Amino acid sequence: MTDSPSSPYVSIILPCYNEQGHVTAEVARICAAMDASGYGYELLAFDDASTDETLARLYEAAPRFPHMEIVPFHRNGGSGTVRRIGTQRARGEIVVWTDADLTYPNERIPELVQILEKDPAIDQVVGARTSEQGTHKLLRVPAKFVIRKLAEVLTNAQIPDLNSGLRAFRREVAQPYLRLLPPGFSCVTTITVAFLANQHDVRYVPIEYAKRAGTSKFKFVKDAYRYILQVLRMVMYFNPLKVLMPVALFLLGLGILKGVYDLIVHPLLFAVNTVLIFLTGVLIASLALLADLIVRSRGDV
Repeated sequence: MTDSPSSPYVSIILPCYNEQGHVTAEVARICAAMDASGYGYELLAFDDASTDETLARLYEAAPRFPHMEIVPFHRNGGSGTVRRIGTQRARGEIVVWTDADLTYPNERIPELVQILEKDPAIDQVVGARTSEQGTHKLLRVPAKFVIRKLAEVLTNAQIPDLNSGLRAFRREVAQPYLRLLPPGFSCVTTITVAFLANQHDVRYVPIEYAKRAGTSKFKFVKDAYRYILQVLRMVMYFNPLKVLMPVALFLLGLGILKGVYDLIVHPLLFAVNTVLIFLTGVLIASLALLADLIVRSRGDV
């Protein structure tokens, strides 16, 4: 599909923060792939208040890439902020998120777009990485596995890659969830869980993942903690019973079993901790039902 420059079919959001050594090469790779594809597109390159020469490199390259629009930030907002604002101002029907660090095979962006174009039932296509090339690999791999399995349990879906930075989705479908995006790396986790929790069809395409150029901005402890919180927050937002009711039923069952034990050991006498366990279960169950009622009456699920 081809569109006029005033109405691009694809909008590519490219966060750039301290990528001076390779940002021009990444822009060239993206534009070459899109030019060859025949899709009308715009490339929104956001400089997230870089402290190096990234913005200058983008302006130097701009005359060679007429489809690129440069958007400078005066203070660092994080990749999630860039992707949220970029998606809000995107004009294309299809929005693509990727990174500028040469890790993702951005020459395959047209392939992701084509999947969405050919199958209207699919709302998002994610590049699922087949290898891990990030920093803190010994800690990062098991941590990501645990978080991904937690997300799979809470969304009832298989998720080959929870936080891939390369994805294409329908802008109209994503609009209601943009306000939920956090400022940091976990924004990609958020958009994945939001689509799955709301029964949108997500397709995964295996991709190679290269070693990043430049310095990683990922902070293992802080960002892993944020990933876990964001998964729980998103499922609580769309399906609180999934999080709260298992805890409530466990406490209620434990309280009943403890109460039977108390009756056998001390007839007609319940221990204080038995009563507390049971009442805690009742309170959490009540909270779960109330939260579910609020979600169902909100009108955006």
